[in-house]
Amino acid sequence: MELLKKIESKQARLGVIGLGYVGLPLAVEFASAGFHVVGFDVDAARVAELNAGRSYIPDVSADHLKEVVAAGRFIATTDPMALADCDIIDICVPTPLRKTKDPDLSYVVKAVETTAAVLRKGQLIILESTTYPGTTDEVVRTALEEGGLKAGEDFYLAFSPERVDPGNAKYQTKNIPKVVGGHNESSSKAAVAFYSQVMETVVPVSSPRVAEMVKLLENTFRAVNIGLVNELALMCHRMNIDVWEVIDAAKTKPFGFMPFYPGPGLGGHCIPIDPFYLSWKAKEHNFEARFIELAGQINSSMPEHVVNRVMEALNTQRKSVNGAKVHVFGVAYKKDVNDLRESPALDIIELLRRRGAEVSYTDPYFPSFEHAGHGMTHEDEAGAHTGKDCALIVTDHTVFNYAAIADRFPLVVDTRNALKGTRGRHIFGL
Repeated sequence: MELLKKIESKQARLGVIGLGYVGLPLAVEFASAGFHVVGFDVDAARVAELNAGRSYIPDVSADHLKEVVAAGRFIATTDPMALADCDIIDICVPTPLRKTKDPDLSYVVKAVETTAAVLRKGQLIILESTTYPGTTDEVVRTALEEGGLKAGEDFYLAFSPERVDPGNAKYQTKNIPKVVGGHNESSSKAAVAFYSQVMETVVPVSSPRVAEMVKLLENTFRAVNIGLVNELALMCHRMNIDVWEVIDAAKTKPFGFMPFYPGPGLGGHCIPIDPFYLSWKAKEHNFEARFIELAGQINSSMPEHVVNRVMEALNTQRKSVNGAKVHVFGVAYKKDVNDLRESPALDIIELLRRRGAEVSYTDPYFPSFEHAGHGMTHEDEAGAHTGKDCALIVTDHTVFNYAAIADRFPLVVDTRNALKGTRGRHIFGL
């Protein structure tokens, strides 16, 4: 196989479609390993930043990016025809949900159309975007074969689920085991050889469908267990039991228990979305994923619970939420990342506004943002307490001074247990 020789000698040219949290780290890792990488993105501002050596992804350092750009091993472009010379094309585009909670594959479809325009014999095409089982075969392969070339014969095709955990200093692109499912044996062999050039561990599975299901299982597992512990948190609140103390004690058991933690709701690019992809596909096979959908209902109800806790806190000082000044700490979907996708903070802010609250926020990762027609601007933490009725900790960034928050605000609602060990009648948990 000519492609294998190119891969092993690092002469194979890689094209990455989509330069976000998945595509950019992947592109930079392969460029650092000696491959020539072309990154394609429709966002001209992103492309300009990358070619200037400026990274907008925290997991990719500016120094790392500048090194591969200066060496000529990585170039970003908005020109899809720049992918024509690539031997491998890796699709890393978003797969969100529609308002109806159905899968939105429009980004994948556009990426596949871009790929089909430059498809030639001997290329390896890989989809990394999270999706339902069957997408690689039913959507990607079908579209690519319309030009007359056949998958597994004329070109190679595989699915390899991204497993990125933004902000995780221990596990990143290189040392997270890479699951790979090829369309046939030759496709699998090519994909495994490709990823093995950078990834420490590659895990081949028998088909793209298996690989697609692997990713959905991983994130559905998390969503269901978070749903369980969120329901337990609601129950413990009714019983006047500290759910965090319960979890801390339970996790001392050395077997048969894995700790999950409650929170204000699910956010990010995977966990709130992937279970819906799975349950949607299950309905096609006349199967109702009741357990999964119930967990989704519980998790999506958490922002409402958080707002109720704010109202309860204000009531202790005979204040109404209508007209109250509530200051939110953290709007990112998880700590120490600059990502707003599906963040529960957005729902919480909107619910507070509907009840008449005046909402402000502090989050150094977002100088400003707009949601539901409202623009908001970051307030420096040092003066954020002035004139405020309540602090609401939604995202527990490590840069926040939690002792100062507890000391300066008349009321604090802590949804992340960030004030663990801090006492005071003005502090309210989840």
